[in-house]
Amino acid sequence: MKKKAFSLIELMIVIVIVGVIYTLAITNLRTPKLEDTVFSFKTLKENLLSFSKDNKSVQLICKKSCQDCAIYSNGEKLQNFKSFFTKDVHFYRYDFFQGMIEVEKENCFDFSVDADGVSDQVIIVYDTKAYDYTPYFIETIEYDSLEDVAKAKEQLIGKVE
Repeated sequence: MKKKAFSLIELMIVIVIVGVIYTLAITNLRTPKLEDTVFSFKTLKENLLSFSKDNKSVQLICKKSCQDCAIYSNGEKLQNFKSFFTKDVHFYRYDFFQGMIEVEKENCFDFSVDADGVSDQVIIVYDTKAYDYTPYFIETIEYDSLEDVAKAKEQLIGKVE
């Protein structure tokens, strides 16, 4: 009596098919849907990183009108959407000698995150809050005012000295 068994080729074919199905399923699960994403300044960096594919940088640009925005990955437009803010947004950089310096932007809003999770090194002031994107390895820090950010930066410099 001869035992029935699978040949090596049959097993390899099954493994390849399962691998392809798994890859397709993971890719579809990983790709966020813009409708499901709630953008806010607190979660902006993390939300943009979720749109990064193949370790590419991601950029959120809102043109002059501030109403129509788009997410780009290495210059390729991924999705359009309506902006999540209604008032003016101000960008600042902190300088040890000069303090807070306002940064002029070409567009109404322009923010990017590279594949390593490093974002534009700016402080964004919107409404009554200030959002510090300068730390590399921690999430965005929210402050009550721009003055609070400046105090925190000065305290950090004092610890280093």
